[in-house]
Amino acid sequence: MDNIRLFLIMALAYTGFLLWQAWQDDYVQPQQVQNTAQESAKTGNGSAGQSVPEVPTVANIDSATPQVAKPTDAAKPVVKGQLVTVTTDTLKVSIDTRGGTIVETLLLKYPVSIQQPDVKYRLMSRSPDDFFISQNGLLGAENQEAPTHESLFSSSQTRYTLQDGQEQLAVDLVWTGKSGVKVTKRYTFSRGSHKVDLENIVENASSEPWQVREYRQLQRGKPTKKRNGMMGRAFVGGVSWDPEDKYQKYDFDDLKAGKLNKEVTHGWIAMIQHYFLAAEIPPPQEPRHFYSKGLANGHYVIGAYSPAVNIAPGASHSFSGSIYMGPKDQDTLEHIAEGLDLVVDYGWLTLLAKPMYEILSWINSVVGNWGWTILIFTVLIKAVFFKLSETSYRSMAKMRNLTPRIQALKDRYGDDKQRMQQAMMELYKESGANPLGGCLPMLVQMPFFIALYWVLMESVELRQAPWILWIKDLSVMDPYYVLPVIMGISMFIQQKLNPAPPDPMQAKLMMALPFVFTVMFAFFPSGLVLYWVANNILSITQQWIITRRIEKQAATAKK
Repeated sequence: MDNIRLFLIMALAYTGFLLWQAWQDDYVQPQQVQNTAQESAKTGNGSAGQSVPEVPTVANIDSATPQVAKPTDAAKPVVKGQLVTVTTDTLKVSIDTRGGTIVETLLLKYPVSIQQPDVKYRLMSRSPDDFFISQNGLLGAENQEAPTHESLFSSSQTRYTLQDGQEQLAVDLVWTGKSGVKVTKRYTFSRGSHKVDLENIVENASSEPWQVREYRQLQRGKPTKKRNGMMGRAFVGGVSWDPEDKYQKYDFDDLKAGKLNKEVTHGWIAMIQHYFLAAEIPPPQEPRHFYSKGLANGHYVIGAYSPAVNIAPGASHSFSGSIYMGPKDQDTLEHIAEGLDLVVDYGWLTLLAKPMYEILSWINSVVGNWGWTILIFTVLIKAVFFKLSETSYRSMAKMRNLTPRIQALKDRYGDDKQRMQQAMMELYKESGANPLGGCLPMLVQMPFFIALYWVLMESVELRQAPWILWIKDLSVMDPYYVLPVIMGISMFIQQKLNPAPPDPMQAKLMMALPFVFTVMFAFFPSGLVLYWVANNILSITQQWIITRRIEKQAATAKK
């Protein structure tokens, strides 16, 4: 009986959480965003200049009390650039010649929805509703001109397309300073890849040494668009990885507070969301300083800057690195950078979830359909826990047979709780029933069920993956609520196989439980509901067989 109450409490608690989350999404967060925008408009804050990282000046980098470089003047007029559009087989990227900033990224192999196959998913944009851009630039010594992400670059053309048979496409943006220093910002796109290589090539044609460091950063606003409702919404914010601290997450408050502030060699930074991410990946052998900050315009920044480099007259230097803008494809990410596949975040159950993902991927490589993959995997899970489930169902079957005798004891002893408990313990001992026997095996299985949930929710492979008939996308809710209704019916049947609660109030609550879960699961991705429906049907079959056996044994014993 305890396990039933446990599920009831979980259901009610989660229902309250959904209501609280809906309130936050509908009222609190939009109001906060609006207030921030209004405040920025009144004060005139939020200029692009304030998004340039503040770092120790190159000349004083080794000083015990380094000065702070202020490479831009926010009072200067904003220089307008033009857009350079780059199209490959996987990406369509818009680069602003003002700073060489990536201001829009479309993922050409990922439609917004099945109903809109020609509308591609927009990962990065300057839209106020979902602001997300990639910036980079150079910071020079005091009184030394250097191109930041505010400086104007030039491009030989405004449209680039990766042609058939062409494996790579280089896009050059050029800036030339008054002293003769030339900077070429070179984006290199590759066929079949969401990874873009970026070089800032510095040629010092001046008569003086040029001291400079490079920075790269991702800037985004807090998303205001509603996402599809699902349990435990995916994390949206900044992340970093390095050999010392491994994978770390930073929500928007953490970014604003500057909690990321450390020297790193062989690491990376990223902004992630459900299914997709953008990551800045420095060369593994080169040190970087990772940082985060909040801007006056309500945006958030996570970035990295390099050590200072001294470039002699007539010499050149190249700052290199990569930007990944695409899906959370684990097989691809783990080959790009160490730890990058961890953006597929399974939380504290990663040790269980990772092998589950590998098994699911292998099954899908054989059957070629994620719906059937989930069903086959559900059968395997039930086979692994067959003995545990059998123990649980045997205990519940015995308790079911004892229900009339427990009710008789309740009628006999009335409000005498002590005598009632003693009599029940004797009854359990005599019959060999264990009131906790149905609960403990279920608790053992719960971490595996939760881990599987996270695997199904985080796997981009399930996005827009069809099953059969009306299920065209396993990552969104059932459009006709067929699976949630079947799941509710299966829960009702399971209840009938379980021992009835002796308390009338508990019995009424139990009757409402299938309805509560049906409403909850109506908003879950259909892939998750498919798993629970299959699991319930297998559980009902196993429980019905065991209950029939126990009842036959009890009838034989009476004879």
